[in-house]
Amino acid sequence: MSTLTPPALADQMPRSLCRHSVLCPTADSTDREAAAVLVARPEQGSSLLCNGLIVFDDTGDLLPDGRIVAPHRPV
Repeated sequence: MSTLTPPALADQMPRSLCRHSVLCPTADSTDREAAAVLVARPEQGSSLLCNGLIVFDDTGDLLPDGRIVAPHRPV
């Protein structure tokens, strides 16, 4: 997780890494953060979910295609 996937490679990656019998939400869905954690990196403040989403402790996200979702803390 220390390197980001270039956009050209993101097109070649599978839509989801999920292998669960009930598939996790895709990175494009509104409930994308409900996907299972593949790799947790608490020392870096991030986790990789099986839908390719990287979630950060500050509630921001990095989508598999490189788009950023700003932190969305409740008010």
